[in-house]
Amino acid sequence: MESVVFDIGSTLVREDRYWGAWADWLGVPRHTLSALVGAVVAQGRDDGDAIRLVRPGVDIEAERRAREAAGRGEWLDESDLYPDVRSALGALRASGLRVVLAGNQSLRAGELLRGLGLPVDAVATSSEWGVAKPDPEFFRRVAQLGGAAPGDTVYVGDYPAFDIRPAKAAGLRAAHIRRGPWAYLWADTDDAAMADWRIDSLDRLVEIVTEPRM
Repeated sequence: MESVVFDIGSTLVREDRYWGAWADWLGVPRHTLSALVGAVVAQGRDDGDAIRLVRPGVDIEAERRAREAAGRGEWLDESDLYPDVRSALGALRASGLRVVLAGNQSLRAGELLRGLGLPVDAVATSSEWGVAKPDPEFFRRVAQLGGAAPGDTVYVGDYPAFDIRPAKAAGLRAAHIRRGPWAYLWADTDDAAMADWRIDSLDRLVEIVTEPRM
């Protein structure tokens, strides 16, 4: 293994703040929107449909811009990271691996992540690339950004249908991390079973990568 590429939402970043801010903007209880997110995901729908259920006909991108203009735009800081993120990324990079972040996020999220000064070699988002998971082109770019052959690159993600299956189809290795609603909901699916490794923490990934080979 020469490169590790990480999904972002629910893999490195908790999404409590993200959905809580949307609920506040839409004027509904946070639990209500969280429940709707779970419902639409369980139906195999886009999580943005939860917002559309609360406000039918909404233009989500227009609402994003309105939130920014009102000073209530997207935000994340150190408290939004899972506790094992910074140490695990640092350990992987110190072991000689190229460490990259690439997920379905906005331009703003990319800026915020870079501002955290994480021990990584590159950060990319779907908005920057103009292509999102599970599109095969996204994973072609993942391999390119990883800087190694697909078989020497592992993609780490929580959502089996969007992270594991398309990564494997692109010839990458894959690690399914079991945290976040998508990971728990789809943990027993065929998509999840395609993973080379199934882990509950990034610390376990560090152990796998750095353990001596015979």
